[in-house]
Amino acid sequence: MLFSSALIGLREGLEAALVVSILVAFLVKTDRRHALRWVWPGVGAAVLLSVAVGAVLTYTTAQLSFEHQELLGGSLSIVAVVFVTAMIFWMRKASKSIAAELRGKMDDALDVGPMAVLLLSFLAVGREGLETAVFFYSAVQTAQSNTVQPLVGFAVGILVAIVLAYLLYRGAVRFNLSKFFTITGVLLVFVAAGVLGYGLHDLQEAAFLPGINTLAFDASDVLPETSWYGALLKGILNYSQQTTVLQAVAWVAYVAVVLPLFLKPSKKTAPAPAAAAASKE
Repeated sequence: MLFSSALIGLREGLEAALVVSILVAFLVKTDRRHALRWVWPGVGAAVLLSVAVGAVLTYTTAQLSFEHQELLGGSLSIVAVVFVTAMIFWMRKASKSIAAELRGKMDDALDVGPMAVLLLSFLAVGREGLETAVFFYSAVQTAQSNTVQPLVGFAVGILVAIVLAYLLYRGAVRFNLSKFFTITGVLLVFVAAGVLGYGLHDLQEAAFLPGINTLAFDASDVLPETSWYGALLKGILNYSQQTTVLQAVAWVAYVAVVLPLFLKPSKKTAPAPAAAAASKE
């Protein structure tokens, strides 16, 4: 759980931190530093909202009955899977053009006024923050009574992301962001598959879905969750020693569909005829 939480924190944190660094760099390089005082309140408001949502989701569900807790936890786990799936595909597509898009939006916001700059900063960071809040809640549900590991994992991942984004902004480090997002995307496919399986199991325990007693396998004796290797698999892939048929089918189907689509090479657009002719001359 520590690893998967840190991975999500790193991925989400780096996306948010890169967004902020792009906006800041644009304002600095275009000699419009005065607008920075509107960027930081927007970023701060987005962070506070994300923390508040995560806290509300995590610490208020204790008042619900067991069935309602499982129903809410399972539903939000599936929402988290939808978020993470959309995130990895969006970042794979947008990693090469995100900087130009953000600069264009900031340019438009500056023409409108300070509140537009604040709102742009809030929305740019808020999306990542709300996704992280849902992921955090799902991770806490998976960890059950141990909420420390997900919290530490997210904190470490986000801290590393902030440091990396700062170093990139200062030009101290150079690395292939596209390759980084591809590698973390592959890892997150397996993390999301585990979260999907756990969410479906929650819905089964809430009696919302059938099949809670129909097991695909029971590895309690061979690969117990209490062992160090079982705990490692549970932390990384949300492994369950007693996996229902629905969980197993969902896990395999998700990986079999999403992973090939994610790794499929993107189509390169052919140059326009006029441009092709001009290049030959």
